[in-house]
Amino acid sequence: MNRRQMLVASAGGFGLLAAPTLRAQGAWPQGRPIRVICPTPPGAANDMLARLLAQRLQDRLGAVAIVENRPGGSALLGTNVVLQAPPDGFTLLASTFNTAVMPLVLKGANFDPQTDFTVMGRTAQAPLVMVISGSRPERTVQEVVTAAKARPQDWNIAISALGSAGHLATIDFMRRTGVDLNVVTYRGTQPALTDLMGGSAQLLIDPSFALLASRADGRIRALGIAAAQRSSLAADVPTMAEAGLPGFEFQAWYGVWGPKGTPAEIAQRVNALIQETMKDPEIAQRLATQVIEPVVESIDDSRRFIAAEIERAGELLRSVNYQPE
Repeated sequence: MNRRQMLVASAGGFGLLAAPTLRAQGAWPQGRPIRVICPTPPGAANDMLARLLAQRLQDRLGAVAIVENRPGGSALLGTNVVLQAPPDGFTLLASTFNTAVMPLVLKGANFDPQTDFTVMGRTAQAPLVMVISGSRPERTVQEVVTAAKARPQDWNIAISALGSAGHLATIDFMRRTGVDLNVVTYRGTQPALTDLMGGSAQLLIDPSFALLASRADGRIRALGIAAAQRSSLAADVPTMAEAGLPGFEFQAWYGVWGPKGTPAEIAQRVNALIQETMKDPEIAQRLATQVIEPVVESIDDSRRFIAAEIERAGELLRSVNYQPE
């Protein structure tokens, strides 16, 4: 079974959608299907979480909920679908870290994530991990820094998407260490990982669930996890602080947003559903197998967290004079 099949199977483990009979017309969430727009491809973590949300909307609220994958434009295509939708609670966005920083990295992202959407709450987060191609001899972060400074022309560092958490972590890694590597942008984690395994890319910092399972055959090695503590699923991988970079903590995170003007009552109902779902021990255990941590927080807490993430991303991008593409 390959990685994509494994992730799809995991999503299936949460319960795929079998649409019930549409109920009679009425107040939200009855009346018509709720669309959960996922701006990333099927099989990815955000898709898995979108399907979990849709299933819960269906099971707990009696709604018809349908996940629509709308990948493209570095997630801008699906994001715009929700941005332009009526604020009636029948179109939701399965959002990611990228949603919050998209206007900082893409010229076509003409919106303010803090005012042009209704935040309903974060759902989960996953720490990033630094991995190295198995064709390289280095075994520690410090060995990488020494080798990369000596011969930077031998190194390509991959990022899975502009504005991804890994993109920001890559900027911070080079700023902290003083290395200046060629950065190669990919359309997703899988093609970046493929090149890393093949040796045409040498480093990658990306969410842990996408990488830790891929190291079994030795074609990549994990050097450090960008979290405060080691993962129980990869106890041999040091934190980046242990590897010599104290304070180097980055995570991918996921949430649910609606169009601007969505009624507060609907947003609160969705938030309550998110919190209930993420407190479920069975759900938490299933997420843990993917090195994904459930998030339980209020709408206000999610807003504050997102504002802080946007501020940090802006500072990092300005530090390298990044211009939106």
